[in-house]
Amino acid sequence: MTGRVETRPAVDPTSAVRPRTARRPPRPHWGERSIRGVAAVFTLFLALPVAVLVLRSLIEGSLAHALATPVVLDALVLSLGTTAVSLILTVAFGLPLAFILARRTFRGSGLLEAVVDLPIVLPPAVAGLGLLLVFGRRGVVGDALGLSIPFTTAAVVLAQTFVSAPFFIRSARTGIAGVDRHLEDAARVDGATEGQLFRMVTIPLASAALGAGLVMTWARSLGGFGATIMFAGSVQGRTQTLPLVVYSEFQAGDLDASIAAAAILVLAAFGVLIAVRVFRWGRILDARSLT
Repeated sequence: MTGRVETRPAVDPTSAVRPRTARRPPRPHWGERSIRGVAAVFTLFLALPVAVLVLRSLIEGSLAHALATPVVLDALVLSLGTTAVSLILTVAFGLPLAFILARRTFRGSGLLEAVVDLPIVLPPAVAGLGLLLVFGRRGVVGDALGLSIPFTTAAVVLAQTFVSAPFFIRSARTGIAGVDRHLEDAARVDGATEGQLFRMVTIPLASAALGAGLVMTWARSLGGFGATIMFAGSVQGRTQTLPLVVYSEFQAGDLDASIAAAAILVLAAFGVLIAVRVFRWGRILDARSLT
């Protein structure tokens, strides 16, 4: 019996299946290109004025020169001092209010939240006029207590607190509301008092939201203009903050001093935004504060 040997054709190694080359990503459709173009143009519109302002102050040296002038220096010192006091008042009175909004449900709570949010949407000039009618010499509170608050440094602090406190209250409210109640109950079982519970459990767990609120509140206080000029005026060394210097120096024709003061405000605001992103507070501000 003879074996039959089957012969197979030799396989050409070059004829092996070659791996498919990666497909090129599809070119953007004209509609997508249009969207990108519009987005780029609007981004340029938002960034270019601020960039030109800061660059001009740095290149021409107006920023360094203005920091040595009494007007800008006095305004910078006053702004830092009043915003610090405003921040203390906001925390002292705003934190208990935020706790009530976060943990208590009662009739009229929605109205209370609307009142807290009102200064955010209220025109600053209207806010200043309202403060004047309440705390002025002939105002509701000023006349009853015999106070003369307008056009003083205290008026600057009150104006800054009024326009900026809602940012802290909103952020603190959402942060406190997000604390796990089971952890607080466990602390109560261990014998913690309500004060210890608030200081050692609730506040640390809500610290990210509180920090975000503090930063945004300080930035809003520093940039306050309308309410301040209506209620406190613009007196150098007493009520003239940096935003008021920007306006007054521009009106007086000193463009360099106006640009320098504006550049300081821009750099401060930019630093706030960087801090929000670095400490990952952006999600808290963008999402939780709307709930």
